[in-house]
Parts: sequence; structure tokens; C-alpha cells
Amino acid sequence: MNSIDNLCVNALRVVGAEMITKAKSGHPGIVLGAAPIAHTLFTRHLNINPEDEKWFNRDRFILSAGHGSTLLYEMLHLSGFDLSMEDLKEFRQKGSKTPGHPEYGHVKGVEITTGPLGQGIASSVGFAIAENFLAAKFNKPNVNVIDHYTYVLCGDGDLQEGISMEAASLAGHLNLKKLIVLYDSNDVQLDGDVNQTNTENTKQKFESMNWNYLRVEDGNNCDAIDAAINSAKSSNKPTIIEIKTVIGFGAPNSGESSVHGKPMPEDDIKALRKNLQYSGPVLEYPEDVYNFYKENVIDRGSEKATDWNDLLNEYKFEFSEDYEELEKFMFNDFKLPSFDDMPKYEVGSSESTRKEMGKYIDYLSSKLPNIIGGSADLSSSTMVKGADGIYGPSNPLGRNLKFGVREHAMAAIINGITLHGGLRGFCAGFFVFSDYLKPAVRLAAIMNLPSVFLFSHDTICVGEDGPTHQPVEQLTMFRSMPNTNLIRPADATEMAEAMLLAFDNNTYPTVVTSSRQGLPNLEDTNAEGVKKGAYVVYKSKKNAKVTLISCGSELSITLEAAKKLEKEEKIYCDVVSMPSMFLFDKQSAEYKEEVLPKKNTKIAIELGATMPWYKYADEVYGLDEFGASMPIAYIHETYKFRASDIVSMVLKTLNK
Repeated sequence: MNSIDNLCVNALRVVGAEMITKAKSGHPGIVLGAAPIAHTLFTRHLNINPEDEKWFNRDRFILSAGHGSTLLYEMLHLSGFDLSMEDLKEFRQKGSKTPGHPEYGHVKGVEITTGPLGQGIASSVGFAIAENFLAAKFNKPNVNVIDHYTYVLCGDGDLQEGISMEAASLAGHLNLKKLIVLYDSNDVQLDGDVNQTNTENTKQKFESMNWNYLRVEDGNNCDAIDAAINSAKSSNKPTIIEIKTVIGFGAPNSGESSVHGKPMPEDDIKALRKNLQYSGPVLEYPEDVYNFYKENVIDRGSEKATDWNDLLNEYKFEFSEDYEELEKFMFNDFKLPSFDDMPKYEVGSSESTRKEMGKYIDYLSSKLPNIIGGSADLSSSTMVKGADGIYGPSNPLGRNLKFGVREHAMAAIINGITLHGGLRGFCAGFFVFSDYLKPAVRLAAIMNLPSVFLFSHDTICVGEDGPTHQPVEQLTMFRSMPNTNLIRPADATEMAEAMLLAFDNNTYPTVVTSSRQGLPNLEDTNAEGVKKGAYVVYKSKKNAKVTLISCGSELSITLEAAKKLEKEEKIYCDVVSMPSMFLFDKQSAEYKEEVLPKKNTKIAIELGATMPWYKYADEVYGLDEFGASMPIAYIHETYKFRASDIVSMVLKTLNK
């Protein structure tokens, strides 16, 4: 390693350690060990442009080991992004631009929110899919307007997460050659040596998944790391480069797990400086380091961006129609069709909302060429798949992603596709298995990311498959998640609007659920009501003293019960459809009072956990137990969810 590389790497190490010590919180181990990896990648390979952080053809860098955020903030600062030295000094402090883990949208240059191990490496597969798809769609001979890499820095913990292996398996199957993973392999994790928990052969494991495997023996050798990255670029497979490092390199307790996540005492910082023979100023970088990064990251990136803009102008001149479409992809400039143009269903006809969901996805795919997605080995059950055939090496323009049984990785991959830009991702599965992918939905919500998650079989009416496949608490899980819109449509009219809302929003993830069983298409459901989250779907003949609230497959039963109460008991009830609590909560106080009058007794009805409904209702009729295996014909009777049962429940409530 030459002298300037040595100076830069040691400056990264020392300033990073000092940031953590000042904050009294952080993870110095990865900063000290992986600094040469980050330095080599940024100064010799990564094409980025701080003057245009969203430059479409930039390389994407994903810090999957998000606890190493200190190192990322240092790289962004030196690379000219809007992150000052004062911001670095405020690491992990209240209101700072340098939070404990990287947060997308919080500071320019951060491509994805990471921290939960495995999520970054899984999402990187989505980034690589997006690059490959767009390159296949828009590149012309000798005019590659889409041509960039996705780089990942991960550690031992990342690769121990199941989600990472699901994603790696799919990446190898898809030959995602523009994906390069830099594996900071230091044989130590938080609780001790890796060999206490892991004895597998990384080379054999990844090669068996159709990856290219490379190894760098000396993680301090920038030239060797550089050569490995160059070799990776020539492979026709995704590449993992195992780089042998020493955790906490230079610290008194280097090589030990104790250096992983504890700030270094001042005496240890002094020892670090001595061991590295580094005499730079405290919490500052030498001018030579800034100059080197300006020349090798900032100026190089600016030149690459200028070259690309020139290429884009050439492309615009030679392929004007393709250029116009490319612009729409880059700026998400596709307008959704109107509701009136979507498939219609006759009032009174019966269809499961999963089938309706599938038809609307097919329709939207024909109108929106930028949406891509699929199901977790369940497209024949969820009815959800992408258009234009199965995506893969033989059909890189296919928009149907066959995820296989990889629910954990599926949602993270969708996040990566959406984060990359140019495409909108969606995925589908059975609702009960949303438990597997909940962490990725949560990250989408944190990132204000409009990923779309579609789930079928949304109640215990799954039937014979029994409690392992019958969701009960999952609706509550997503309704309680901040910045997440769960929509549970009751029929085709509500489903159509739910799908439009899902793909028309840009600031939060949407979860749409659907039924296995056939449901009647109702007379008075309407799109405008769905947009507001809840609306009066049935107004009683006389002034009602009771409001029944429901959604999804129970709405039609609730409507039947309201009419029975009116006819047989002279009890007048209004019925409210509430497909989205999230959207209803955003409405004005006046509208909420109009839909749910305070004077009325309010009773909520849903074949699922009762907890979220107490926010709106005085009484809740639901299911706070697991289901059981039986044909669907017996479920409503067994769990007392027929119209007659609801009538009895309402009478009992009013007579209390």
C-alpha cells in the first residue's frame, strides 16, 4: 500500500474511532478493520457524483453492516456530500445528520436504511435486478446508458442471517453479474469468535449457489482489494470477495470481540495513534486526504457523470422514442389510468378478492411498464404475477419475478428494486407468512418507500390448512406499524381503488389483503370512500343509534345483519366500511364524526384480532384465538360469524 493510501486509511480509522469515543456510542471494530476496503472501493471504483446524488447511472453502495455507519459518514464527507466535519462530530447525537445507523433520505449519499443484518445484502439483489432489467430495455449496441454496479459491504453477521442466503441463492440463479459483495471477514463477531457458531466453507457455499468467489488474504492491501474488484467485474456471475481483515486493527484489543461495539477509552485512542504511527489532528483530516479524495472520488465521479450526460444526449438524438420512455422510467412519470377504465364486476356477482387482485395487477401491468414483481411460489394461489414472462438470464425484460419459497428475502428485494429508481416493485404471498417479511416492510415504512405488498388468504377462512396457515393477528401487526397503509377491500370496487392507491403513492408502503373465498360484489361500495379509509356504506331508513364497522370479507355479512336487525328487531344501524384505518386517521375531525357519530353505539366486526378496533368502537366482535382445520363451510358457524350471530351479538350489547 503506497503512502497516500496508508495516510487515508489511517485517517479514516483514527477519526472514526474518535467520533465514536466522542459520542460514547458506536462500533469501532468494523471502522478500524474495514477502512481499507471502503477506501479502495470509493477511490478506485465507485462512480458517484455529490453534485447530483441521484445521478441515474451512479454505482450503488450498500453498507449492509449498518453498524459501521461511522465509516460510511466519513466516506460521504470526504467524497463531497453534504456532510460537514461538524456533522461527523455530532455522530449519534440528538437531531444530527449522522444517526446511529444509515438512514435513507436523512443525508444525501445513503442509498438505503440498514442496521438489521441481512437486509442490506438482500435488498442489493433488488438493486442489481433493476440495473439489469433497465440495461436490457434501454441499452443499444455501443450505447450503454444503463451500466453500473451494486457494491455491498457486509460482515460475518450478515452472512449468518437466513435472509442473506435466500437472496444470494436467487442472485446466483439469476446471474446478476453487476452485484459485487465485499465480505469483511475477520472471524470475530459480537459474542466471540465466529468459529464458536459457524464452521461452513464460504467458498464452497457461494460457488454452489452459482457465485464467483474471490479471496484477499491481506485486508490492509489496497492493491490486492483493487485487483479483486477488477476481476469481479469480468465475471458473468455475482461475486463475493472474502477479504481477511482484523477487527479493530491497531487498537490495543484488536482481534477481540470486545472491540466490536464499545467506544474506545482515550488511552486506547492514544495507543491506536501510536500503533498506526498516525499524528494527524484530532477529529480532523489532513489536507492531503481531502486532496486525494477530491481527485479520485469527486473529480473522477464528476467526469464520469459528464461523460454519461454526453452519452445520454447522443442517445436522445439517435433513439428519441426510447429516450422519451427512459425519461419516464427515470422520473417515475407514468400516470395511473382512471378507475373507470379498469375491469368491471356486476353487482351481486361473486368472486374472491384474490382473483380480483390478480386481474387488477394484470391490468395495471399493461398500463404501467415500470412495475415488476411476483409471488413467493404461490402465484396460482395469490393470483399475483408480473407481466411479460419470467424474469431471468434468458428473458431480462420479464416482469414476473419468481421468488421461490424465499419470503424473507422477497420483500427486501422489492425494496431494493424500488430504491434503485426507474421501477416500482411488488410482491405477494399468503397473509399468514407476512410474519417472515415484516422487517422489510418496516424498513420500507422507515424509508418512506412505496413498496407494494399483496397478500391473499387474509382470514381463517383458509379452511383445511388449519391454524398454521390461518392469519389472526397479522392485520393488527400492520395496522400498528407507523407510516404503513394496510387496505382490506370488501369487493371488486374497493379492491380496484386499493390497487390504484398502492401504485399512486410515493411516501409509504402499502399492504393490500384479499380473500380466498368468493365474496359478493356489493351495491354501495365506492372508490371515493376507500380513498378516505372509511365511509358509510349503508344508511338505515331511520336515524340510527348504532354504527356497525367492518371491512373485507365480513362487510357483506355485517350488511346482512344490519338489514335483519332493521326488519326483525326494528333496530336501525348504519354500516361503515373501513378498509384502511391509516387513511381514515388522516381525515378531518368533521368527517370522522360524520362517519362515526359520537352519539351512536359503535360495534366493530372482523374475523381477526380485536385489538386495533377499540380505537373506534365501543364493542368489538372478533377472534382472539387461533383457528382450526376444517372445511370453510363450517368456519362461520363454528366461530359464530354468520349474520344471525352478529344480530345476537348486537342485541346482547344493547341490552347490557
